[in-house]
Amino acid sequence: MTSALDALPRIGAPATRALNNAGYTTLRELAGVPRAELARLHGMGPKALGIIQHSLEEHNLSLG
Repeated sequence: MTSALDALPRIGAPATRALNNAGYTTLRELAGVPRAELARLHGMGPKALGIIQHSLEEHNLSLG
């Protein structure tokens, strides 16, 4: 059984590609990563960052 932490949340394709290109393939890997670092990725916008943060908070985790 896979956990919600084992996949990326439903964000746009450009943001998903940006995360994959940076080596992030699961929500779990994003816990503790500085928000500013993710914001610098090409294709990562404020909406996607908000979705990621909200998804992490559902598991008592957060961006750095």
